[in-house]
Amino acid sequence: MEKQSTLPALNKRQLGVVVPVGALRTKNGIGVGEFSDLCDFAVLCKKMKLGLIQILPVNDTGFESSPYFSMTAFGLHPLYLRIEELEEYNPKEISVRKRIKAARDKFDNRKRYSHYEVLKEKLEICREIFNACKSEILKKSALLSWIEKNTWVKEYAVYRRLKELNNGNSWKDWKEYSSVTAQEIEALWNDKSLREEHFFWAWLQYALNNQFLNASKKITEAGIVLEGDLPILMNEDSCDVWAHPEIFNQGLSAGAPPDMYSPEGQNWGFPIYNWEAQEQDNFKWWKSRLAVAEKYYHAYRIDHVLGFFRIWASSPRDYSSALGHYVPYTPITASDLKKIGFDKGRIRWVSQPHIPTNDIWDVLKKNWGGSYTDAELSVAANKVFSLVFDRVKKEELWLFKKTIKGEKDIDALNIHPAVKKYLLEKWKDRVFLEYEKGKFFPIWYHGNSKAYSSFSKEEKAVLEALIEKRRIKSEKIWAALGKKLLTVLVESSSMLPCAEDLGAVPECVPKVLGKLKILGLRVIRWFRAWDKEGQPYIPFEDYPQLSVCTAAVHDSSTIREWWEKEADQKQFSSFIGVPSLPKVYNPGTAKVILSKAASARSRFRVFQIQDILHLSNNWYSENPQDERINVPGTVADFNWTYRLPALIHEIAKDKELIQTVRQLSKIKPAKKNK
Repeated sequence: MEKQSTLPALNKRQLGVVVPVGALRTKNGIGVGEFSDLCDFAVLCKKMKLGLIQILPVNDTGFESSPYFSMTAFGLHPLYLRIEELEEYNPKEISVRKRIKAARDKFDNRKRYSHYEVLKEKLEICREIFNACKSEILKKSALLSWIEKNTWVKEYAVYRRLKELNNGNSWKDWKEYSSVTAQEIEALWNDKSLREEHFFWAWLQYALNNQFLNASKKITEAGIVLEGDLPILMNEDSCDVWAHPEIFNQGLSAGAPPDMYSPEGQNWGFPIYNWEAQEQDNFKWWKSRLAVAEKYYHAYRIDHVLGFFRIWASSPRDYSSALGHYVPYTPITASDLKKIGFDKGRIRWVSQPHIPTNDIWDVLKKNWGGSYTDAELSVAANKVFSLVFDRVKKEELWLFKKTIKGEKDIDALNIHPAVKKYLLEKWKDRVFLEYEKGKFFPIWYHGNSKAYSSFSKEEKAVLEALIEKRRIKSEKIWAALGKKLLTVLVESSSMLPCAEDLGAVPECVPKVLGKLKILGLRVIRWFRAWDKEGQPYIPFEDYPQLSVCTAAVHDSSTIREWWEKEADQKQFSSFIGVPSLPKVYNPGTAKVILSKAASARSRFRVFQIQDILHLSNNWYSENPQDERINVPGTVADFNWTYRLPALIHEIAKDKELIQTVRQLSKIKPAKKNK
C-alpha cells in the first residue's frame, strides 16, 4: 500500500489536537500507546469534530526516550508495534500469550510508561515469535518484495545488528565497521550467516509499516488530517550518519543560541548538514525521507525550520553553545579588523580570553579550604599554569594552550574544581570567536566581555557597525539558502508543510515561508510585541492565516501549569477581555482560554491533548507538573513518557467534554476592528 489516494481538505480551517503516540491508552496496548491505537483515537476526534491529529516523531530512537534523537530517518519505532496484530502471532502459543499478559499486568496501570522496560520486553517477545517462525519469514514473498522497494531497510538492519553486537555503543566506538562503504553494507546484508539477524529487523519494520499505514487509512477515512513531525537533524549515533557521512559535517554540533530560557544556549550534539554535498545528488536523501513520510501523513511539521536558513553550530568539544556561530555566515575577517585599527595584538585581545596571574591565585586562596601554606598554594597554582596556559610575553597575562579547544578539555583537567569553574567561565570571555583561521564571529554576549568593556564609546560604535554590516550581508545568504532548500521540500511532496519557526528568527524567514505557502507556528504566550512597552499579546484577529496557533508545546508547561505558575494573569485576562478569570485553573477557565485561542485566524488551531482534557473535571492530575511531556534541559525518565489519564474509550464516555470541544470547533475567526 502506498500513499493515500483520498486526502482530507488541507486548505480548510481546522481545530486539532497534539498527542504523542506513546501517550495513547487502550485495553489492547502493552504499557504504551501503539500505532493501532490511533484508529480508536480517530473515532474520538471525529466525535469531537477535531479535524487534525498531530503526533510527535515516531522514528526508531532505540532506548533513548526523546523522539528527536532518531537513529534512523526512515525506520519506525518498535515501541509502537502491536504484537498481537503480527501475521505470525499465534494466540495458541501459550508462552508468548503469557508473556504479553505478564507485561500488561506489569506496565498498564502505570501513570507514565518506562520507555526502556517496555521496549526491552516487547523486543524480547518479538524475538520469540520470530525464532518460532523464521523459516517462513525468511521466504515470505511480501516481505522480500517490500525490502526491495524500501532499500533503506538494508542499511538499517545491518546497523541495528552491529549496534546490538557492540552492546548498544555508538558506531564511533565499534572495533569493526565504524567506517563503511555502500558496498560493504551490501556485502554484510548478503552474508548468508547473518541473514536471520538482519531479517529480524527488516521484519519488524515491515510490520510497523503495515500497522501505521492502516492507522493512517482509518484517520483519512474519518476525514481527519494526520500531521507528522520530521526532526530536521539526525542523531550522531544514527544509521544515516554512519552510512552516509558525506552528507553531514561532523566537525560541528548543531544547537540553538542563548535565550532567556537557556542562557548558555543549547548544544544538541547533532552533526550539521553538508548542503553542498547533498546538492550534488539533487538532495536525494531528503526526497527519499519525504517520500517515506508521505505514505502516512497528510501534513508535516518541519522541526527547527530556521536550520534550513542557517544553523547555530558549536564545537563538539563544548557542552554549551555560548561559543557557537551561524553556518553559513559572511565572516568578519582579520583584514576587516585591521581596517578599523586592530593590530595583531588587539585581534588576539578580542578573540582569546586573557587571564591575569592574580586571578588564579585569588581563586585558589578563596576556595582552598582549611589551613594552607604558601608552598601548597604555589604548587597548585604552578600546576594550573603549566597545564592550562601560555604566557603573553613577559606580561602577567595568560592564554589558553592551543591544545585546549573546548569546555570538555577544561573539564578533563586534573586541577582544583574552583579553578576549573572559573576557567569554564573565562573560556567564553571574548568578543569574537575565530571559527576558522582569519574568520571571526561575534560572541552572543560579546558586549559583556572584558575586552569589549576596555573600548571607548567610539570604538564600540565602529565595531557594532561592522558586526551589523556582516549580519545584513549574511541575511541575504540565509534567505537564498532557505528558499532553495525549502523549495526542494515543497516541490518533492504533496504533504502540507508546517514550520516550527521559534527562536531568534531572521527577517527573511517569514518572507520565505509566506512565498512558499508554508504555515508558521504561533505560540500564544510567546507571540507578543516584544519591542513595545508592556510587551502586549498579539490580537487573535492579527494571526496570519498561513499559521498554526497553539497555546502550549511539548517543551513547555501545559496551559494549566502556565496559568497557575508562570502567567501574568492580570495582563492576559485583560488581553482576552475576561478580567474575572479565577487564579486556580478549572474547566471554566480552560473553556474561556481555549475559546479565545480557537478564534485565531490561523489555518490550524491546535491544542495539546492535556489542555483539551482540562475542559472536564474528570481528567485533572493532582499536580500539573505531572502532565508535562518534556522539561527541556533535564535528563530524567519522566521526560517523553506522558500517558493519557484513562483509556480512550473511557474518555469517549465524557459527553460534556465532547460537547465542549465540538463547540470550540465551530468558533469563527475573530474579525479585525474597523
